[in-house]
Amino acid sequence: MRREENTKKSQLEKEGWERKFTIEEHRVKEYVELYKSLNQEVRVESVIQGEMEGCTECFKADCTKFRVIYTRDKELLEKK
Repeated sequence: MRREENTKKSQLEKEGWERKFTIEEHRVKEYVELYKSLNQEVRVESVIQGEMEGCTECFKADCTKFRVIYTRDKELLEKK
């Protein structure tokens, strides 16, 4: 399974997505709106526990409550 996780992360990076941070699910909407207001395309993904860095104790309890926010610049995509 670890191999699939790396493939997913690598694919997102190849597509120009930049990982911003991990946040509790109930706060996702406000950050999606914020990044959209900054002319960013936003993608929200479920947490993949093997990708987490630093302390992961919260995720061990119930990682389904968290999401990872990715963004990419709309203007850069339009220029390609």
